[in-house]
Amino acid sequence: MKNNHINYIEFKAQDLSAIKAFYNEAFAWIFTDYGPNYVAFAGSGLDGGFEKTEEDVINGALVVLYHEDLVLAKENVMRANGTITKDIFSFPGGHRFQFLDPSGNELAVWSDR
Repeated sequence: MKNNHINYIEFKAQDLSAIKAFYNEAFAWIFTDYGPNYVAFAGSGLDGGFEKTEEDVINGALVVLYHEDLVLAKENVMRANGTITKDIFSFPGGHRFQFLDPSGNELAVWSDR
């Protein structure tokens, strides 16, 4: 993994069972469940996941970058006039935060450290 490279992409989905069936049948993606609200996928060329939501899905992709030093990455985002939407939090496998760029695109940065 390299700092500042796109490492993962995350989508929203209202029905995780249906979304797994669709992508498995259409593209032979492989899935790993992480509780009732999240499923990761592999075999697509870029790993990613689907997060369960009850809301309508509009522009549902979340691009996730990797950086070994989340505090430094967060400082860099804020210095560049990004807006933090979710402060650093933990999840199985690491930590991450989310931010808006100046155009309103939401991205995330994660670290396994």
